[in-house]
Amino acid sequence: MPRTSMPRAASAPRTARRSVACTAVVAAALAAGLLAVPQSASATEIRVHDIQGSTRISPLAGKAVTDVPGTVTAVRAFGSARGFWVQDPKPDRDPATSEAIFVFTGSSTPKVAVGDLVEVSGTVTEFYPGGADAGLQSVTEITRATWSVRSSGHPLPAAFTLNPSAIPHRYAPTGSAVGIETLPLRPRSFALDRYESLEGMRVAVKDAPVIGATSTHNELWVTAEPHRGRTARGGALYDSYRHQGPGRVKVASLIPYAERPFPVANVNDKLTGVTAGPLDYDQFGGYEIQATQLGELADGGLERERTRHQRADELAIATYNVENLSPKTTQAKFDRLAEALVHNLATPDIVALEEVQDDNGPTNDSVVSANATLRKLTETITAAGGPTYEWRQIDPADDQDGGQPGGNIRNAFLFNPKRVSFTDTVGGDAATPVRVLDHGGKPALSASPGRIDPANEAWQDSRKPLVGQFAFRGRPVFVVANHFNSKGGDQGLDSRFQPPKRSSEVQRTQQAKVVNAFVRDVLNVEPKASVVVAGDINDFQFSPALDALTRGGVLTDLVNRLPKKERYGYVYNGNSQVLDHILTSRGIRKAEYDIVHTNAEFADQASDHDPQVVRIRH
Repeated sequence: MPRTSMPRAASAPRTARRSVACTAVVAAALAAGLLAVPQSASATEIRVHDIQGSTRISPLAGKAVTDVPGTVTAVRAFGSARGFWVQDPKPDRDPATSEAIFVFTGSSTPKVAVGDLVEVSGTVTEFYPGGADAGLQSVTEITRATWSVRSSGHPLPAAFTLNPSAIPHRYAPTGSAVGIETLPLRPRSFALDRYESLEGMRVAVKDAPVIGATSTHNELWVTAEPHRGRTARGGALYDSYRHQGPGRVKVASLIPYAERPFPVANVNDKLTGVTAGPLDYDQFGGYEIQATQLGELADGGLERERTRHQRADELAIATYNVENLSPKTTQAKFDRLAEALVHNLATPDIVALEEVQDDNGPTNDSVVSANATLRKLTETITAAGGPTYEWRQIDPADDQDGGQPGGNIRNAFLFNPKRVSFTDTVGGDAATPVRVLDHGGKPALSASPGRIDPANEAWQDSRKPLVGQFAFRGRPVFVVANHFNSKGGDQGLDSRFQPPKRSSEVQRTQQAKVVNAFVRDVLNVEPKASVVVAGDINDFQFSPALDALTRGGVLTDLVNRLPKKERYGYVYNGNSQVLDHILTSRGIRKAEYDIVHTNAEFADQASDHDPQVVRIRH
């Protein structure tokens, strides 16, 4: 099949509109004298660079402007955020001041054409995607606009080329409590300042490597730095809070689908030739080229990985976030998950699943059982040539574990009874905490399966860890399946607050301490006990949460044993990063670990997470 997507609302990117007022953030800055309004310029002297100014906030925010000249460079004629971009053909010499601006016309299609020379009047507005409280940067616009077309057919200003020499290595300046909005832009020093200085202007990337696959919203991510910070498979590696990937930029399209279907790209593909258009900013991923010219897609040949099969004396334990799986999920997704477990993961002996929903999925009622979900998954696995897995899980209390409303997501175990046995100990339920017992110097669980400290406030509106005792070749293995709280509410890398606040870290760090304490309880009974902690930790290997989880040498995060360029299993906004982990206790001396890249780098995904597997000699 040709790799092009089906149309989606005229291939419109996601646009969440619309506040059309100068926000309190801007008003406060003006009142405090942090922004200067030109006093001497008459209406006929105002040009786009006067509106944009040399900071992120227009010195004319909230003011009316009249007859601002510019050439129309692009038109957005769909959605609720219609309008057009104008760029001044007579720029000033200040690299900090953008020469272009978006003219917002709401749901009305503007009657202008690319190449028109126009004069625009209206109100200068700072629009905050997602609202001012989201913490993102603003977009300077002209709203309540009227305009006149003076002439047509003018050539467009040359596009600014984004390349390694144009993108500073440092990502963002350090701001104060009020953020970075009032700081003078330094486009030669910081990547975010460079992009802001180009807001609305025509920019271009050439032969751009794809680092984030095409989404269902017809967007993809490329890098303007093709040789910097790459993964082993062609992505952009996010390996510390200091390395945010300054060359990342999103690409959407203003070209009608009938003229040019949006390319369906995977990581390691390339947009050859020139991709160009005005540089926009949105709440779903920062700076974005609204392409009026799209490069040709070159297939990079990326293939889904397959791990090797475990040997007879190796216990294979996997983790897989199956992303809101329920009986209402399409059969095609069940088939894809089964295919991955059987062939890409080579039928692991134990699978820790995350995001297993109840038996009627997002229907918000009192149903909490997931037996139908797990039965359908295991039957699909058997039909795909895999083993007849059994499962163990604990139904959560209704609507207490977060996730999609009504879905009651939870952790669950699959296991192959021909390879391992499960030690069933009655007593586990949603509210009862599992305890570690000492049976003659050997640890045992008060309930198996059981939940770790479910009443602890660390698990409020979050999934509780599921622990089970297994036996392999006559020896016990304790496995903990986890799904820590999400990063929702954190400020983005491109936030107007720098460094961005990661408020969700606090709860994940508390959760990590609880799991660490549980593992300590096991090891206090038997220091050489085999414990595997696996799942979607929702945090990075360099995060405080992982530090708390491994503190005291209780656990080893196996991702750190991989070569640096292979440390990722999730791609977000063009950054290849680690969210899922498998950790082992010190009693497990021989462990072979693999992140099996089957989803995150591909436009066609069964889940947004890549599964992982560890094979241990036991």
